[in-house]
Amino acid sequence: MVQTNSSLPSDFIRDIIEDDLKTNKYQGRMATRFPPEPNGYPHIGHAKSICLNFGIAAQYRGTCNLRMDDTDPSGESMEYVNAIIRDVKWLGFDWEDRLYYASDYYEKLYQYALQLIKMSKAYVCSLSADEIRQYRGTFTEPGKESPYRDRSTEENLDLFERMRAGEFVDGTHVLRAKIDMVSPNITMRDPVMYRIKKETHYRTGDAWCIYPMYDFAHCLSDSIEGITHSICTLEFENNRPLYNWFLDKLKVEHQPQQIEFARLNLSYTIMSKRKLLELVEIKLVTGWDDPRMPTIAGMRRRGYTPEAIRNFCERIGVAKNDSIVDMALLEHCVREDLNERAPRVMAVLRPLRVVIDNYPEGQVEEFDCPYHPKNAAMGSRKVPFSRVLHIEAEDFLENPPKKFYRLAPGREVRLRYGYFIKCVSVAKNERTGEVIEVHCTYDPATRSGFAPDGRKVDATIHWVSAAHAIPAEVRLYDRLFRVADPLTEGSDMTVCLDPKSLEILRSCQVEPSLADAIPGSPFQFERVGYFCVDPVHYSGEKALVFNRTVTLRDSWAKITEKGK
Repeated sequence: MVQTNSSLPSDFIRDIIEDDLKTNKYQGRMATRFPPEPNGYPHIGHAKSICLNFGIAAQYRGTCNLRMDDTDPSGESMEYVNAIIRDVKWLGFDWEDRLYYASDYYEKLYQYALQLIKMSKAYVCSLSADEIRQYRGTFTEPGKESPYRDRSTEENLDLFERMRAGEFVDGTHVLRAKIDMVSPNITMRDPVMYRIKKETHYRTGDAWCIYPMYDFAHCLSDSIEGITHSICTLEFENNRPLYNWFLDKLKVEHQPQQIEFARLNLSYTIMSKRKLLELVEIKLVTGWDDPRMPTIAGMRRRGYTPEAIRNFCERIGVAKNDSIVDMALLEHCVREDLNERAPRVMAVLRPLRVVIDNYPEGQVEEFDCPYHPKNAAMGSRKVPFSRVLHIEAEDFLENPPKKFYRLAPGREVRLRYGYFIKCVSVAKNERTGEVIEVHCTYDPATRSGFAPDGRKVDATIHWVSAAHAIPAEVRLYDRLFRVADPLTEGSDMTVCLDPKSLEILRSCQVEPSLADAIPGSPFQFERVGYFCVDPVHYSGEKALVFNRTVTLRDSWAKITEKGK
């Protein structure tokens, strides 16, 4: 399990918990929960909640449950349950034996509903959904009481039991709490507690055809599990009076307190599971684990590490007001983490053939190259060198501009870990005039990377030996959206998609040390960026597939440097 940093700066949630522990409010107990709805894959916004709930529990020696709030059979599935379990584990958290489902409490919740009916605090309403909305009123106009609000207890019990028995079609009746139709808080205007939904539940099958609403099931599930602090996002602030109303009226043994914090909003992405599902269903992405998606599964496949995500969640902290966090900060946390753990290797994404004319044909040397410049414990590998190499096409220009310092006719550069080479001629495609081969000479005295006569070069470029390189496919992933806030551009988020968010390069060449690279393992391609072996497309019989995790450019570091 993740060891939580005990020196974390305090915040208003921790202040509340510390006060409660000091006053022995819950007899010294502290229990939280992470309660996702299994109707999609968890995303980076959920990661913030996961880290907060499990982190606080660990910090104060409490417990954190994992609970599936599965109260709506439409859209819920075991696929999503398994994805949630997998992602929380991958982030480094352990709920031990405390995996729960709201669907396990259906009978208890039903009995609670009967209790409210008998107390004249709930009634069966036969208005349609549209009529209920009309009767509810607006922020400036009070609501109107339902004509069914004063049904007798006996009639309400009879109708509710018949609802459970499946006697009525969907939409015929609902069970509503009887609170206050003129309340300034619209949530308190006789909210719906149960609705008829004749759909098969992924766990309970067809045992139920009425399902509790989230607001009714959530607070009581918290109470059943003995939760002390129900930490949720800011959009539930208006629902807190309802949360407390159910607990108060039912006089439950355990009465948790709800605390709201600002949800994570991240630039250049969206955090709506409904909209993410839309991207998946209309095949604008390859699935929930598409590396461009803000899902934890997508980020894992892209090469993000759990340590980087936890560090990011710690850095953004806990606030009371909504704000947008710059994607550059998340990318900075990923670079910062991979800089320490990713081995350095050489890979050429857009190969240009280089022939060293004065290097002996058939000769092969091996250079001993460290995996990390500052971590000797990571070891080194042997990289073969031969007469024919591949370099990046962009590292050569036949007619370079003034500030181009890489390889060009008559110019000398250093090969990473190796010799100085000098361009002496080029070969071109006769039809297009494109340079297809560069001829160079090398200086045997510069094997150490330095010239004995003290001359220096302006650039060092990476390379691979053509005879020894391994073919690879490289997928250059970028941000899915081209604008910082896609949802402000109108209802159609698809117009904000970046058509260049994925570029697939199929003729890449990587050094032979990568032949046995493990799926998911991270690397820094020197001078290019951070990459990982794609665990989905990996195959020992085919070319390796690498996903770009993040580029080497760090705009967040530049922003923070300027701010000093």
